[in-house]
Amino acid sequence: MLLSPLEIQQKQFPNRFRGLDAKEVESFLQKVADQMSIYLKQIDELKREVEEMERQLGEHKEREQTLKNTLISAQKTVEQMKVNAQKESKLLVSEAEVKAERILNNAHNRLAQIHEDIAELKRQRTQFELKIRATIETYQKMLDMQKEEAAEAEDLESKLKFFTKP
Repeated sequence: MLLSPLEIQQKQFPNRFRGLDAKEVESFLQKVADQMSIYLKQIDELKREVEEMERQLGEHKEREQTLKNTLISAQKTVEQMKVNAQKESKLLVSEAEVKAERILNNAHNRLAQIHEDIAELKRQRTQFELKIRATIETYQKMLDMQKEEAAEAEDLESKLKFFTKP
């Protein structure tokens, strides 16, 4: 069960003879609650960043799909144009050859451009994925370091308590 910062702050301990120092307990609980609030804010921020990066990645995937669809459409158009050019060539051979050549050149240029666009989008997607992973790893390392620091602080505190016992 995860404790909220408010639950930590409001936790009450019964008083006992030679019990805990209430001010020290309250101070420690406040520090824990404050640190937990910071962690929760960091987690929320990381979630927002991941959602934004996922949204951007989704947009890039949509663009890639649009370009693929455009490529397929362009290829179908080229094929249809070839058929039409062959039919027209029976009537006007010289004129049809000139038109077909021009259309094919445009289609090949467009196809080459689409291939370049797809390659660029794939490169961008890879970069975004690497950035997302790097960001997640960075924050994971930060969280791990904070956990280690908290554990070291607890260890030091327990050692101090041991030395300060009457």
